[in-house]
Amino acid sequence: MHTYIIAEMSANHCGDKELAKEIIKSAYECGADAVKLQTYTKDTMTIDCKSDIFKVKGGTLWDDKYLYDLYEEAYTPWEWQKELKEYADKIGIELFSTPFDNTAVDFLESINVQKYKIAAFEAVDFPLIKYCASKGKPMIISTGISTFDDIEGAIDTCKSVGNNDITILKCTSSYPARLDDMNLITIKDMYEKFAPQGVKIGLSDHTMNIETVVAAVALGATVVEKHFTLDRSLGGADAAFSLNPEELKATVQAIRNTEKLLGKVSYEVNPKNKIFA
Repeated sequence: MHTYIIAEMSANHCGDKELAKEIIKSAYECGADAVKLQTYTKDTMTIDCKSDIFKVKGGTLWDDKYLYDLYEEAYTPWEWQKELKEYADKIGIELFSTPFDNTAVDFLESINVQKYKIAAFEAVDFPLIKYCASKGKPMIISTGISTFDDIEGAIDTCKSVGNNDITILKCTSSYPARLDDMNLITIKDMYEKFAPQGVKIGLSDHTMNIETVVAAVALGATVVEKHFTLDRSLGGADAAFSLNPEELKATVQAIRNTEKLLGKVSYEVNPKNKIFA
């Protein structure tokens, strides 16, 4: 068993390409399997409107910011992404991304990413899912705002274009997420309902607790995604709920230890345990 661990960079590069490379290198050194970007522009996400309708509200980290300004601050320039992909390839860690529209998918195809991640808020955008899935690469889909029917719809959409390499991530779309909102037992239920269809189950985690990922892996998660930064004090739109290198390293180690503890189903008696018989 090997849990696939994703370090989500998101906006934590703070608009600095060299910092983005340092984050990639640090994720590799911490033992992550992949680094994930987000591929959009402010103009592909929203419009430049200063109406209250376009202002973030609801008790988030980004309250009172206009969406256009937030996306301008948080986006990863497309002209960086090929270079970041090549850098990740060179040091030995996978890099892929979350597209938010078809133009982003086309761009990511041009730099040869090997997976696609669908963000929780896009998991009901079946045309986008279909277009991504049509590229024939593994699909990872967060379910933070999805009903059970939505999840089934996303899976069916992937399969409709012949893509059966699907991972569904349990996700609580709060930033950071509270422990009593996580309902991780849903992972076990997802496994029972979707694994017979060949679907893998994982966790996109916005808590700051190691116990969350340990419990998720014990319940059957085979993919874990955590937001990652070099230092929360550097800022960045997602820094407040991102792990630093020490925390990511500890998280990776906890997951690897959990894999060892789970082992395999066995009723054999270890000869070492017979010495006191």
